[in-house]
Amino acid sequence: MEITEILAEELGIKKHQAEAAVKLIDEGNTIPFIARYRKEATGALNDEVLRSLYDRLNYLRNLEEKKQQVLASIEEQGKLTEELKSQILAAETMVVVDDLYRPYRPKRRTRATIAKEKGLEPFANMISLQMVEHEILEEAEKFVDGEKGVNTPQEALEGAGDIIAEFISDEADYRIHIRELTMKKGRIVSAAKDKEAESVYEMYYEFDEALNRLAGHRILALNRGEGEKILTVKVEAPEEDVLRYLEKKIITRDNQYTTPVLKEVIADSYKRLIAPAIEREIRNELTEKAEDGAIKVFGKNLEQLLMQPPITNQTVLGWDPAFRTGCKLAVVDSTGKVLDTVVIFPTAPQNKVEEAKKVLKDLIAKYHITLISVGNGTASRESEMVIVDLLKEIKDPVQYVIVNEAGASVYSASKLATEEFPNFDVGQRSAASIARRLQDPLAELVKIDPKSIGVGQYQHDMNQKKLGEALGGVVEDCVNKVGVDLNTASASLLEYISGISKAIAKNIVLYREENGRFTSRNQLLKVAKLGPKAYEQCAGFLRIQDGKNPLDATSVHPESYEATEKLMDKLGYAPNDIREGNLKGISKKIADYKKLAEELGIGALTLEDIVKELEKPARDPREDMPKPILRSDVMEMKDLTPGMVLKGTVRNVIDFGAFVDIGVHQDGLVHISQMCDKFIKHPLEVVSVGDIVEVKVISVDLKKQRIQLTMKL
Repeated sequence: MEITEILAEELGIKKHQAEAAVKLIDEGNTIPFIARYRKEATGALNDEVLRSLYDRLNYLRNLEEKKQQVLASIEEQGKLTEELKSQILAAETMVVVDDLYRPYRPKRRTRATIAKEKGLEPFANMISLQMVEHEILEEAEKFVDGEKGVNTPQEALEGAGDIIAEFISDEADYRIHIRELTMKKGRIVSAAKDKEAESVYEMYYEFDEALNRLAGHRILALNRGEGEKILTVKVEAPEEDVLRYLEKKIITRDNQYTTPVLKEVIADSYKRLIAPAIEREIRNELTEKAEDGAIKVFGKNLEQLLMQPPITNQTVLGWDPAFRTGCKLAVVDSTGKVLDTVVIFPTAPQNKVEEAKKVLKDLIAKYHITLISVGNGTASRESEMVIVDLLKEIKDPVQYVIVNEAGASVYSASKLATEEFPNFDVGQRSAASIARRLQDPLAELVKIDPKSIGVGQYQHDMNQKKLGEALGGVVEDCVNKVGVDLNTASASLLEYISGISKAIAKNIVLYREENGRFTSRNQLLKVAKLGPKAYEQCAGFLRIQDGKNPLDATSVHPESYEATEKLMDKLGYAPNDIREGNLKGISKKIADYKKLAEELGIGALTLEDIVKELEKPARDPREDMPKPILRSDVMEMKDLTPGMVLKGTVRNVIDFGAFVDIGVHQDGLVHISQMCDKFIKHPLEVVSVGDIVEVKVISVDLKKQRIQLTMKL
């Protein structure tokens, strides 16, 4: 089966779609570009399917490469048979290729190679063929040879046993079967190294679960507990079944002399050579699957967070709460420009509440602040109390929002923040970031390594390269879905645009600083290092407001300008009608998309996209997402009582539930079993980060700071 056929089958798409996607990827096109501007070629595959296709394509190509290396190595040894070649070519995973290659892989010195050097291979073959007609130690006498280091019949027998044990261990079919059997019937068992010690792993102190039923988050928790030396974890294989299977395969004659020897050798081969390797492989495979699942959830959460709707046209006060060092404030205007920064000390140990309120009242009056954005870190609760008291004392219509400040401290200490705010200290930068992440979450959060944004689970225990690539892909898809303003976007936002590298992003900003605003997309070709291929990839995602050509403010790609102008001409509109928003409802004027597309020399899907864009130029897809809850009053954990129904924001989704911010300092947990009445496999089927949900309080544990919630109202 060729690679494109495998991709089509696995992803449930047609072969020609897979072929087109692979061709476009190989030509150097990015996923966002293919998803948006090459719908005709791929049959409108979306970015999610294209990313999965891209990952599998890389895996399958690496698998092919590995097969070729293995075949070449075995051929060089003169041991490649047609049957073995077919088996290797048919292998579907790296593990199976490794199994088949094992007998031919150059080995370091093992007990078996030493026994072979001592001339014991013929004896091992006799035992394997079960052709011995005397007591086994009598046969072994013939192979005693002091010069070769075989001093007793027992030593000869042990050496022959080592050779047979390694042969059994190297047999690919046995390994494949034992691995499957272990996965089907094996269990994972964990125990505490110290049962008295308190830790977050207490539920794993006496844990035992079937391998084939183990949930991803449990695998990652067990790994972490083992890594922190709190747990011992092992795979319990169905040993009796395995030994029975091997004996059936190997003991083919009823020979009283060889059967007991072979039984012993089989047990040794399994316990010493096969079982530890299979346990390692199974643990690795389970971890990889769990990581892939966790990365997927992390990616979904991140996408929801990045796609939260911006809060526009408001002057925001960013509030980075703290105790000893005081709360840092930054006033940010509606364009994201920092107007003022100040430090106040309303929290312990200073408790200068009245002084802080006076500063706040002055700031609100001076800058017409309408919204306060408070980070949810240390002293957030205490800061919230001060804000609520203050709002009762003033007439101005001011509201506040608690925002997730994960990553704000990472950003404020970064080189990027130093370049952006050279005269600010870390706290002032953090306060500015907290304000801006409310005004435009996407533009602000792209400045932070996605792994630090705090919407994942066990992210530090995962393959960091894999996690980084997956999350980078999510950010790239979000930024390109929204598009960016070429004249205001920062370099950190631009570098996520299709076709733009870090260096090109910096060059765009440099060009802007030296030559003033871009007035047309074509000018991009004058930017250093930005050639025709990069221009093709990025142009459609970069917008220019009030430029020479009104189409530059839309997501219509320059390659379709001619067709778009013809279309508008045909429908009786002028370019300026785009600016004035006069094209609403033009889709109703088109009776036959296919026919019109042929006339214009473009595909029907491209025409549909152009029409949609002309009706609502540069429409922000984030408009459809739930808006943050703005508050003007406060609640504490002790105010919660079972049965209370509240509105909350989903902050994080994990394998076993979701954490919901209900306006008290501690997020409450809605367990997966409390999400809806029907059975669901994963919480993501019901909720996403940023969703506004109605929940009922089940229980409140003040000592452990835990709130249990339900969505079953």
